[in-house]
Parts: sequence; structure tokens; C-alpha cells
Amino acid sequence: MRVEILPDAEAIGRRAADLVAAALGRGDLRVLGVATGSSPSPIYESLRRMRLPGWQDVQVFALDEYIGLGPGHPQSYRSVIECEIGRPLGIPAERVHVPDGDATDLVAACSSYERELSEQGGVDVQILGIGVSGHIGFNEPGSSLTSRTREVSLTEQTRTDNARFFATADDVPRRALTQGIATIAQARRHVLVARGAHKAAVVRAALEGEVSSACPASAMQRFADLTVLLDPAAAAGLVRGRVQV
Repeated sequence: MRVEILPDAEAIGRRAADLVAAALGRGDLRVLGVATGSSPSPIYESLRRMRLPGWQDVQVFALDEYIGLGPGHPQSYRSVIECEIGRPLGIPAERVHVPDGDATDLVAACSSYERELSEQGGVDVQILGIGVSGHIGFNEPGSSLTSRTREVSLTEQTRTDNARFFATADDVPRRALTQGIATIAQARRHVLVARGAHKAAVVRAALEGEVSSACPASAMQRFADLTVLLDPAAAAGLVRGRVQV
């Protein structure tokens, strides 16, 4: 694990984008795993500005999707990813994969998503954010560290955190499909980004606390190749593993 402390969101976005771009330039980026939300957005903005060739050959896999919004809803993760990543980078729509939260058979949809990931050879670089509850993807506290893609219920904390993207808090879905912890762990490289004082406690728990389902993100301590990019506020609680950049 490498922890880097950078001054602000823009610097974090540039650094993470540089890591992704380096993998693309080496020919090591066949599959990119993407997260949504405020923290990863500067990464995608930096990648758009780079105007790199080769994106048309990359497969993109999302971590999760709300249940019941439908792919055309502006806050569905399919819509967000196509708007922020797919179309701007020139990735064909058929290469953008998102769990089917509108499926009639959600169990089958989860199995299909796991199969798609396997058929593509797994994720080369996975972008991650972290929720204040300790979730990565939508793996809320109590999620098994051996979990796979499945249906989950969202905690009220997560729904409150995501309410800013919706007209009202009542509009935030209560259920989602998410890659499981074990699914996420299979990526060959992970890049976690987090900002703000409100993330300091959970960052410390995830990176320096006990590995436990009580803090699903703590599973990252066992990831083979993890780069953590934080601003000073998010890093304030850490005791070890700091690299000032």
C-alpha cells in the first residue's frame, strides 16, 4: 500500500489520472473499473483533458447501480458513466458495463455481471471511493469480505450522503446492485481517492484498523497493489504510511 497526500481535489485527480494513463500507455489497461460520486469526478475530468488515444479498445466496468431507476434516468450510474467517461473518452457504448438494476431477475443479473467480468479477464485498474460508513462500492457495514455481486439495501447514511444528487431525499433509491468485496479485490491494481475531514476517521479505520466486515473498506489492506490518494484533511487521522507529495 502506498499513501500519498496531495493538496486538493485537482491534484488528486491529476495524480490518479496519471496512473490510469500510464497503464493505458503501456498497453496494460484492457479493463478499467470505475466508481461514481464526487471524489472520483476530478479523475475523469483530468482524463478528458489529456485526450489520450486508445480508449476505444478499453472495457469499462462500474462498481454498482441503483435498483429501479432505469438506464435512462440521469442519476442512474449508467447515465453518469456514459456522460462523464464513455462518450467523452470515445469508449463505445457496448464496452461500458453496468449492473442491470432494472432487470426482472436481479439474481441472474448479478451472476451475468460476474460472468462478464471473468470473460474480460478481470479489472486491470480499479478506481475506488470510500463512504463515511466504510463502504466501497455499495458494500455497507456487515458485508462479507468474501461477497460477490449481489443485491444490497442502502443504509440511511448512504442515502443521506447521496441525496445531493437527487431532487429530494425521498428520491434516493433504497436498494442497489454492487460488486462484492471479493469481486473488487480481484482487480490487479486499485486506486482509492478520498477528500475532506469528514472522511478522516473512516480512512484511518480502513487503512490502519482491524480488517473486519464492520468496515468493509478495511479489506483494502489485503489488496496486492493499492495506491491511496488523500488530501491533508482526509489523511489527518493516519499514524503511518504517509508520503507527502
